[in-house]
Amino acid sequence: MYEPDFDDLRALLAIATHRSFRKAADELGLSPSTLSHMMRVFEEKLGVRLLHRTTRSVAPTEAGEALLRRIEPLLRELGAALEDVGGYRSRPGGTLRINASEPVARLLLEAAVPAFQERYPDVHLDLFVDNRLVDIVADGFDAGIRLAEAVPQDMHVVPFGGPFRFLAVAAPAYLERRGVPQVPDDLLEHACIRIRMQSGKAYRWEFAQRGETIAIDAPGTLTLNGIGLMVEAALAGMGVAYVPENAARAPLADGRLCPLLEDWCLPPSELALYYSGHRHVPAALRAFIEVLQDTFRPT
Repeated sequence: MYEPDFDDLRALLAIATHRSFRKAADELGLSPSTLSHMMRVFEEKLGVRLLHRTTRSVAPTEAGEALLRRIEPLLRELGAALEDVGGYRSRPGGTLRINASEPVARLLLEAAVPAFQERYPDVHLDLFVDNRLVDIVADGFDAGIRLAEAVPQDMHVVPFGGPFRFLAVAAPAYLERRGVPQVPDDLLEHACIRIRMQSGKAYRWEFAQRGETIAIDAPGTLTLNGIGLMVEAALAGMGVAYVPENAARAPLADGRLCPLLEDWCLPPSELALYYSGHRHVPAALRAFIEVLQDTFRPT
């Protein structure tokens, strides 16, 4: 009887997880054509069709699903065993894939990433910027970083950095021209730098005071799709931006941006790294979490 090797089984699991030869090939470091050929040879030697293929998608057959149910826990245990053996090395290695929004990536690049690379030079950090909330497991990421309240409930969560506010900000020169808003409704008379959500809708600016919550459809002729771009536009005097305070930390500290409507800020939010609680945690991810918490330890 034919006995498949580890690479065949790992490839089948990657294809079934991603429902895509291309994404599975990226994870495995192969070309899609090589992976497809590998699976055809595997199926021929087994004498069983394991995958349904169309021009648009790929999915396991009934036989493929049955095989996957048996091998997935075995492969997970094998991966954990190999990871434990790897722990005897002096330093973690391999590739660590993390998905983060654009302002979070900027924040990480200021301090956490340089510290991580200095401490763990054998790890290749793949920091992928995506403003959508993606399925990190299906897309092959080891972890994601988002606002804690946006993280799916089935994920293991590691908060870091402490609470921060969303804040309206503007450049001094702009405020000299247009005046300083005193209440949220004053923003209706200002040029607001807006952000468009993945759904295509413009984000509503929310404020609260003494139990009263106000959502403003911010007016303005400039709409962007990144927090960092909003901060840069505000610095250029183009209007008022509504951003996480930590995304504008430096220009707020040196006076290039002014905080507005501070008495109307919503309760603070918090950033969190998250990963699947059903998978073994790689040594490189454990090391990154350690650096993250050290770098952003509240003072």
